[in-house]
Amino acid sequence: MGSFAGHVVPGTLFLVVGVWHIWCTVVRYASDPDSFCVRVWNPVPVFNGRSKCLELYVISIGAFIDMCIELLYSTHLKFFVNGALNPHHMNDFEHGGMLLMFFVFSITVLLSEKTNFLPLPEGALCLISASTFCAEYLFFFHSTTHQGLEGHYHLLLVLLVALCILSVVAGALFPTSFPVDLCSSSSNNC
Repeated sequence: MGSFAGHVVPGTLFLVVGVWHIWCTVVRYASDPDSFCVRVWNPVPVFNGRSKCLELYVISIGAFIDMCIELLYSTHLKFFVNGALNPHHMNDFEHGGMLLMFFVFSITVLLSEKTNFLPLPEGALCLISASTFCAEYLFFFHSTTHQGLEGHYHLLLVLLVALCILSVVAGALFPTSFPVDLCSSSSNNC
């Protein structure tokens, strides 16, 4: 099992972003139910729009820092042993792969929002978000080595990630559904 800090820091970031999503979903629906649409990220409306993409910056910076910790610090740069991947650091490589997808997701959404190079509709962003959670579904393989309480905890994570995938894909299929967006926000929070 990894370190306490190695699980608390990313878990806290997931919790903060998830609570933000739930809050924004409810506020958007309550303020105008007729024009409600599903969003994979929510702008922060303070400081005259300067912090609009704060959520995306938190995801990208948090994922990048945690990815560097997993791949550079935790492995002590000993990626290979006798010409093969170091088996003692397979969990670090798995976590790094999951974090890479969240980093790519946030950068893709930032490029879509801030530039004209990659203008993507919200449905496409939902599918990119679903692919990110598919990479997180690696917990299914990650959890096969865990026994007891830790194994049950990882099984619950796999089920929640599957719910994330299904709800985000449903958001692409039903772009005006409040229950779908609320389910997606809630499952991302867990």
